[in-house]
Amino acid sequence: MSFTPALEFAFEIRAEVAETLHIGNGDGEVTEFTPITGGSVEGPRLRGKVLPGGGDWSSTRGEVCELEARYLVQAEDGSVIDIVNRGYYRPKADSPDQFDGDLQVTEAGHYYRTSPVFRTDAPAHRWLAGTVFVGLARPDGDNVVVIRMYALK
Repeated sequence: MSFTPALEFAFEIRAEVAETLHIGNGDGEVTEFTPITGGSVEGPRLRGKVLPGGGDWSSTRGEVCELEARYLVQAEDGSVIDIVNRGYYRPKADSPDQFDGDLQVTEAGHYYRTSPVFRTDAPAHRWLAGTVFVGLARPDGDNVVVIRMYALK
């Protein structure tokens, strides 16, 4: 008997970002930082806002960009939630546009996936810290990154 894990849509983060800052070139690697300036969180399991002050550190080797973002979300009830979101972005010619119903969740030609970890002691949101998530990311214009979060059931 085979088993296929299922994903359930939890919420979507729309992170507003500022211009990327170049940090340096290493041995075949480019390191950059993108400040996160705000944003929103909307979905059936969490609603709130992205607090300014976080950021995304990226290291690019060849065509593969390794990402590590750290930022805070404030839920509608005032609780603060810490997010460490690691992932990869790379061109992938055979990646199609992907949709969740009518909503586009990925962009054709790009592999842009994340694996977030959440921390909070707020009772209403502790479920975040004990759940595995997969994020499907896409740019939305020059200054917004959208990450659609799915909880692994």
